[in-house]
Amino acid sequence: MTPFAVLRPTFCRRALPALAVACLLAGCASAPGADPRDPWEPYNRSMTRFNTAVDNAALKPAATFYQRVTPSVVRTGVGNFFGNLGDVWSFVNNVLQAKPEGSLYSFWRVVVNTTIGLGGVLDPATDMRLTRHSKDFGQTLGYWGIPSGPYVVLPLLGPSTLRDTAALPVDWYGQPLTYVSDVPVRNTLMAVHFVDTRARLLGVSNMLEQSALDPYSFQRDVFLQLRRNQVYDGNPPPDPASENDAAH
Repeated sequence: MTPFAVLRPTFCRRALPALAVACLLAGCASAPGADPRDPWEPYNRSMTRFNTAVDNAALKPAATFYQRVTPSVVRTGVGNFFGNLGDVWSFVNNVLQAKPEGSLYSFWRVVVNTTIGLGGVLDPATDMRLTRHSKDFGQTLGYWGIPSGPYVVLPLLGPSTLRDTAALPVDWYGQPLTYVSDVPVRNTLMAVHFVDTRARLLGVSNMLEQSALDPYSFQRDVFLQLRRNQVYDGNPPPDPASENDAAH
């Protein structure tokens, strides 16, 4: 499993031209008779192999080492800290989606965890039953009717859709880490976030490698279903692609 998708909001701005080129290449790789959700499957499979090779060579070993040497209480605090930062952008997107409940929950999560939670290292908001309503700009576009477009695997960033790819610049500028003026501090925080997030996916990726007959198809189907559930808050309408498959 390629873990990069979870870190799309923290990608470097210098990667944007590369992402545009990747989408153009994907368009040139269209395959006749392909899954309508995945018309660029040959390209996507090759990019998945590339991402997996990078992950196996560098990221997975780093995440495994981090998990082994870092006490669980520290890892929990790191995850809470970055989760609190994510709640800031979730608040904005809940507002953009005209969801008052999600907006209030996200707002008070940030207030409570930033103050009582020592800058977000602790998570008293969850104990207070302030549930997390995670949102990003790709979900916001989907909420207002922008179709997801074809599935595409981005270099290093992993599974995405054309809609989510178009939302990347907005997600980047919406993240609090973007505004840390000290470049070494910002880069260090992003590196820690990257490794910590990958470490949390170790169990999932190991299970996928051992159980899935075709990891690519499994990852694609899970990702697309997850994004539909996120856009529709867990209650998506029937998927036309699935209905067409069932009819045939």
